[in-house]
Amino acid sequence: MAGVTGLTASGPAIGFDPEQLVGFRIGVTAHRRSADLIAALERRGAEVLHAPTLQIVPADRDERLVAATAEVIKARPDILLVTTAYGLNGWLEAADAAGLGQNLLEVLAQARILVRGPKARGAVRAGGLRDSGMSDEETTASLVDQVLAEGADGRTVAIQLHGFVDDEQLTRLRAAGATVITVAPYLWTAPSEPQRVVRLLDAIVARTLDAVTFTSAPAAEALVAAARDRGLFEPVVAAMRSNVVPFAVGPVTAAPLHAVGVIAIHPDRYRLGAMVRTLCEYLVEHQVRRLPTRHGLLEIRGRSAALGQDRVTLSPTSVAVLRLLADAGGAVVPKARLQEVLADSDDDHALEVAIARLRQSLPRRDLVATVIKRGYRLDV
Repeated sequence: MAGVTGLTASGPAIGFDPEQLVGFRIGVTAHRRSADLIAALERRGAEVLHAPTLQIVPADRDERLVAATAEVIKARPDILLVTTAYGLNGWLEAADAAGLGQNLLEVLAQARILVRGPKARGAVRAGGLRDSGMSDEETTASLVDQVLAEGADGRTVAIQLHGFVDDEQLTRLRAAGATVITVAPYLWTAPSEPQRVVRLLDAIVARTLDAVTFTSAPAAEALVAAARDRGLFEPVVAAMRSNVVPFAVGPVTAAPLHAVGVIAIHPDRYRLGAMVRTLCEYLVEHQVRRLPTRHGLLEIRGRSAALGQDRVTLSPTSVAVLRLLADAGGAVVPKARLQEVLADSDDDHALEVAIARLRQSLPRRDLVATVIKRGYRLDV
C-alpha cells in the first residue's frame, strides 16, 4: 500500500466537498450505524457496496440477559466496566422491561464505574449514574489494566460486553483474583443476507473497490473467516495489501486484519466521522491523478477517468495502465513496465489488448499514443 507509513492517519481535515469521492467505490461491512456511514460516503459522491459481515441482535428478550442482570443485582459488584453506549442503553431498557430497572440502578450507583470512551460516559450519565474514570486508549484491555493497577484480588467486576466475549481480558481479571460477571445486551450473529458478503469478497478479489471500511473487530474477523470459507483468503489479503485500501475506526477494530498481515488505516481519534475524514484525505491524496494533456485535463479518481467534462468508468486493469501512463507525465512507459500490472498475462499481445480496451473506454482514443518498439505514452 504505497504511501502508508503507519497505522494511524492525521493532519488537517479536508472540508466537506460533495465531489470528494466521485469515482470511488467503497465497501461497507458495518451493520449498526451503517446508514450514517453510507450517507456520509454517498454525500461525497462515492458509490457504496454495503455487505454487513455480521448483524447485531439485541438481547432485550433473551432470558440470559435477564439472568445476568439478576446476578449483577445479587452480587452488588465493586466495579462496572461499560464498553459501549449502545450496550448500556439496551441493558437498562431490558432491565426496565423485566421489572429490574430500579434495583439495577441502585446497585450500579454503588459501584466504581469505568467507561471505555466518551459515548459510554454519556450513556452512564444519561442513565443517572456517574463514572469514576475513562480508558486512556478507549479499549477494554486498557480498562482492565486500570482495574489490575488498582488491585482486583477479592473484588467483583461486572463487564458490559460489546457483542463478543474478549476471553483474554476476562482471564486476566480472574487470574488476578477477581470474580467476573459478564452482561451481553446485544450479540453478533451471522448476516441475514450472506450473498451480500459473497459479492463483497468477489469485488475485493476483482479489485473493483477502492476501499473497504470496518467499524468493529467482529466484522473484520468475520470478513477474514468468510474469505477462508470460500477459498478466497489469499486473493482477498493480496487485494487489501495493494489496490483495495482497508480503513478501520480504530486499532482494536483493525487488529483481526493486522493479524493476517493487512495494514488498515485508522484515525488518531477513534470515531466514525474521523474515519470518514481519514478515508477522504487518503484517497484524495493517493488515488487522484491530474495531468494537463493536449485533449484537456485528465483526472483519474478511483475507477473513473475524466477528460475535460467527460467521465468514464474503467476496468481495474485499464485504471492501472492509465495510472502508470499518467505518473510518467507524457514520457514513454516501457512495455515491460506496463505488463507488470496486467492481471492475466504479461506478453505483448495481452498488453496490446489492454491498451486497445483502454483507448476504447476513454473519451479520446488518441490520448494514448504508441511509441514504436518502445512502449506507450500520454499525448500531453
